[in-house]
Amino acid sequence: QHFVVSIQRQMFNQHEKLWRLQTNGLQHVPSLKWLLREPGGWSPLTSDRYQWLEVDLGERTKITAVATQGRYGSSDWLTSYLLMFSDTGHNWKQYRQEDSIGSFPGNSNADSVVQYKLQQPAVARFLRLIPLDWNPSGRIGLRLETYGCPYTSDVVSLDGSSSSSLVYRLSPGTRRTPRDVVSLKFKTVRNSGSLLHAEGDGGLSLSLELERGKLQLLLRRGSSSEPRRLASLGSLLDDQHWHHLAVERRSSHLNLTVDKHTERVQIPAEFSHWEIRQLSVGAVQNPDSQKQVVSKGNFRGCLENLLYNSLNLIQLVKHKDHQVKGNVTFSCVEPVSVAVTFPGPQSFLQLPGASASSSSGGVSVGFQFRTWNKAGLLLTFGLPQEGGVVWLYLNEARLRLQIHKAGRALLELTAGSALNDGQWHSVELNSRRGRLSITVDKEEGGGSSLTHIPPLFCSGCPAEDDGQECRNPFNVFQGCMRLLTLDNQDVDLIMVQQKELGTFSNLQIDMCGIIDRCSPSRCEHGGRCSQSWIAFHCNCSDSGYSGATCHSSVYEQSCEAYKHNGNTSGHFYIDVDGSGPIRPQLVYCNMTEENTWMVIQHNNTEATRLRPSSLGNQHSVHFDYATEEEQLSVAISQSEHCEQELSYQCRRSRLLNTPEGSPFSWWLGGPGAGRVQTYWGGAQPGSQQCACGLQGDCVDPQHYCNCDADRMEWTEDSGLLTHKESLPVRSLVLGDIQRPGSEAAYRVGPLRCHGDKNFWNAAFFDKETSYLHFPTFHGELSADISFLFKTTASSGVFLENLGIKDFIRIELSSSTQVVFSFDVGNGPLEVRVESSVPLDDNRWHRVRAERNVKEASLRLDDLPAATQEAPADGHFHLQLNSQLFIGGTASRQKGFRGCIRSLQLNGVTLDLEERARITPGVRPGCPGHCSSYGSFCQNRGRCVERVNGFHCDCGLSAYTGVFCNTEVSASFKSGTSVSYTFKEPYELSRNSSALPSSIYSDTTLRGENVSLSFRTSQSPAVLFYCQLLEVRYKLDGGRDAEVLRSRARSLANGQLHTVTIRRLSDSVQRMKNCIHLLTVHECLPAASDDLDPDLARLGSLGFTGCLSVVSFNSISPLKAALLHPDTSPVIITGPLARSNCGSSASANPYAAENTHHLSGRRREGPLVNAIRTDSALIGGTEPFHPVALY
Repeated sequence: QHFVVSIQRQMFNQHEKLWRLQTNGLQHVPSLKWLLREPGGWSPLTSDRYQWLEVDLGERTKITAVATQGRYGSSDWLTSYLLMFSDTGHNWKQYRQEDSIGSFPGNSNADSVVQYKLQQPAVARFLRLIPLDWNPSGRIGLRLETYGCPYTSDVVSLDGSSSSSLVYRLSPGTRRTPRDVVSLKFKTVRNSGSLLHAEGDGGLSLSLELERGKLQLLLRRGSSSEPRRLASLGSLLDDQHWHHLAVERRSSHLNLTVDKHTERVQIPAEFSHWEIRQLSVGAVQNPDSQKQVVSKGNFRGCLENLLYNSLNLIQLVKHKDHQVKGNVTFSCVEPVSVAVTFPGPQSFLQLPGASASSSSGGVSVGFQFRTWNKAGLLLTFGLPQEGGVVWLYLNEARLRLQIHKAGRALLELTAGSALNDGQWHSVELNSRRGRLSITVDKEEGGGSSLTHIPPLFCSGCPAEDDGQECRNPFNVFQGCMRLLTLDNQDVDLIMVQQKELGTFSNLQIDMCGIIDRCSPSRCEHGGRCSQSWIAFHCNCSDSGYSGATCHSSVYEQSCEAYKHNGNTSGHFYIDVDGSGPIRPQLVYCNMTEENTWMVIQHNNTEATRLRPSSLGNQHSVHFDYATEEEQLSVAISQSEHCEQELSYQCRRSRLLNTPEGSPFSWWLGGPGAGRVQTYWGGAQPGSQQCACGLQGDCVDPQHYCNCDADRMEWTEDSGLLTHKESLPVRSLVLGDIQRPGSEAAYRVGPLRCHGDKNFWNAAFFDKETSYLHFPTFHGELSADISFLFKTTASSGVFLENLGIKDFIRIELSSSTQVVFSFDVGNGPLEVRVESSVPLDDNRWHRVRAERNVKEASLRLDDLPAATQEAPADGHFHLQLNSQLFIGGTASRQKGFRGCIRSLQLNGVTLDLEERARITPGVRPGCPGHCSSYGSFCQNRGRCVERVNGFHCDCGLSAYTGVFCNTEVSASFKSGTSVSYTFKEPYELSRNSSALPSSIYSDTTLRGENVSLSFRTSQSPAVLFYCQLLEVRYKLDGGRDAEVLRSRARSLANGQLHTVTIRRLSDSVQRMKNCIHLLTVHECLPAASDDLDPDLARLGSLGFTGCLSVVSFNSISPLKAALLHPDTSPVIITGPLARSNCGSSASANPYAAENTHHLSGRRREGPLVNAIRTDSALIGGTEPFHPVALY
């Protein structure tokens, strides 16, 4: 419907710069153009931002749209404007789109009509339009039309007194409904008071109370007990505007709604059968004593459309229904308080000063303010006679008064604290009888005196103030003020608005424009929200998430992902759904095997023995896991394989099979509480068998479990449960343990899973015109996109999704640049990251893009993230409606050629492989990972390709482990030695090629590379000995053996040392087949013609200590002895056991690993420095020699 608005000339006053338009009733208008295109229009004499057009609709109306047009036959039109609404003509509220955009788009000429439908209808009597911008070649000009519907409501006022309330008593025997719903609207200027109280059986009650402008949901057990807070919702609810409240009670929870925001609240179990006996509004009444329950005070304000289960309680009061009693006024009586908003750095208000009155002998200034800022100038004025200045300002959220003269502070006073909490705070500055005092919320500080206040300035100073009448060394105040008084006289801000009192700039008068950007909080995942006047900030510390809104997880989604970051075994937090709602969980990642295992413990993984019990025929045990249900379910689902050991050791304790077919024992497994499972580890689901029954090797062929043979000897049924739908094991019920002589023990191992189906989900795009499409991406407020790519092309679009105007796109714009672009209605924005290395190198590169209400960010590999801030007062909803294109665009241009892997949108992985199988030009999967991850294989480890990932082959390395970086060490006693016998070439050919090359290797030598690490406190000692033709380098027969010595003074200090020797031969033939025996520490005979006497003496002493990562060329004798003693040509003498003694962690944590230099007479070249134990072989050109420790 249209409301025809006619201009009443007698309502227009040029000095007020205000037109008031009143409706002459409702009239149907068949054509919008006919009404708006009538001659005339509004055009004020002065075109500036202090003009407005106000419409009085005569009564509260539901306004749904506005339409504007320029002034007829002119070049006058608006290009943007603000809309304000009010019930009383005071205390205006700005209408905002999407809770952010304040301005509306206007016209581009004088004739076209621009209509805007309000996303949320506004209910008001008064509408005010404020021009922001207009045609620069013309003036402000406007023809206006409003659209809406009549609005009817029932309203009451409560004055806050003990008798002003409304009480509804339910009739005894009233049939209980499956849910209770209370809804209403309220407005108030008080920030505290009891709004709603529901009393039930047993003294249980629920209350809704205002506290500091927030609505608190409280639970009470008895009228005198302390309330328990269940929830807090809303903010700034004391702004004297209407707020919607609804409470829906179901059996186990409440849905609490304040305005547009709803929170689900769990309530205690005793409320599941709780019935409401009495509903109190405005005060908390006890239904038995009729006395008020202790609360924050009574509510003072207005209520509208109070409904309980569709009953209109205000109507019942009007009709004097016996169930409802109330002392209320059937209208909304509200005080008039004119506030002023200082929105920006150019805002200021100048008011005339005041002189000391003869009666009081002093002067005073008073006002109230509210703000989110910690700092800012509240007011200032000069002291011309004294040559000084007075500043009243906020600093660190405290109020400070400073009198400054000649460059120094004559007086400083401080009062108040935490004054940036958004609440109204009162300030009084008084100078009486020689004493100056400053009072904040009745907290006073004092000293000095003033007899005269010249013109004062609030918030800031005029930009053109050349006379130094106003000086502001502080930040300007951004916030609201009201109830300004000078010498106890109210300042009429309406006169200021009409420029009849004082001067001002960039103010919003007759409204408080404060906005709580932390209610509801845009900080996700428990991030803590704080704010200033223009922005909010999220503190993400200890949340496990990062970004401007704590949206993106800082943890990987699986152990597999941690492995491919180069991590080794340990405890890690994994976030199975990335930025989704599931919290991170701590798991153990075992990376010592070819598969990377995620291990999730529960409360009883050890073997537990059971004996006959008289407490019952069954023993039941429940297993609690270290992770929550939702985390477990998703972790199992996205793993390639999961398993859990289930073991039962028994003596006269049967397990599954019984003559009648029902099992003695069973277990529950799967999601939630689990389902009953009647098979055992190693068997198939539903088989009611154990592993031996499946394999046919049970101790009694008539049974399918060993324990069902019911023998006196101990036996066992054990195996792995691998059916993911039945995991994890939730509980275990054992039934045959009550007979005399029955004994049993059970064990349920931890849950183990490996593989990550999401991490390796990939597709290969072989043409620029090929693409995959998925349903529309929904990331209205927060959107994060992550994936890996590899390509040989220099450009291409990874992803694109379009809307009517909005879009989102990520592309490779050049061989070194990735671009993230989008538009949410503020115009296209781009975030770019430039790489210093080419991105078309056919290696995996990781892209992470995020867009939220504060900023957009883009991260490429490990480069610093690039960010782009969102406009402070702009659109922030991303509205898309087309299909999501991957690897191309809707226009089939600029497509991507290459591989995309692990594509996730807001934590959800898109199944690229499934879609690729049915899409021409796209292939599922993408091989070739060693080019990206091969560098993880250390110490001569070799990268081996797998379908999903890679594997490090440590055959040529003296190390072991997933990345060939785990040292192989052993502790040696004085009688321990390891001897390695080299094989002849013809013998090597007869050995299996599957044996590690570090065990068998070609003995055709061009030289030697020797490396080992040791730790000992013994000196002297022999570490390593090689028996060959001329071991002491008497190669020419005419020279003495050469000896090289270390410059280090003491190597027998218990610390880890590394020795590396490298020799290059000048003749391959000369060394061929000369090495027959390699000995790692051997007690050499005391006398031998082949041994140097000094060496023989040292060998007789033996060696006690640690040897680690011993290698001779490609041979690793110590590794062969420890890991492959049965298949290697090694001889072990004395006790030998693997140890971690070669790890730096096993040493004194304060003692560093030492790397020393060797020196001696040079024969063929310089000797290069020794290296650390975790390095590859590095050497020089010095002949090989026995290594002795002195």
